Amino acid sequence: MTKNELTEMLEKLEIPVYEGYITNGTGMYPRINYFDYVWEDMMASSEVYEEIETYQISFFSKTPRHPKLLELRKKLREQDIHPMIYHEYVLDENNKRCVHSYFKVEVVV
Repeated sequence: MTKNELTEMLEKLEIPVYEGYITNGTGMYPRINYFDYVWEDMMASSEVYEEIETYQISFFSKTPRHPKLLELRKKLREQDIHPMIYHEYVLDENNKRCVHSYFKVEVVV
């Protein structure tokens, strides 16, 4: 999957999507924040032939197993991508509990 394909997939969910730090869009539910945190060169014969970036996809909602998260998982499965999805309760900016589901996806740059 390329970075553009990832971005298009996220935007097709028709919920707020922000690239960058997870403080963007606070207070909006559900929402997605995603950012790269690993860059890796794939080498062949001492030459870089591909760059791989690992992105964290963070999905914030007020309820566990939100339908949009399940829809995203289905779209990923259709692309033969099967991430391990973690879940945690966190406090939002109003000290209310929300669900943070997150996983990694590797993309070709």
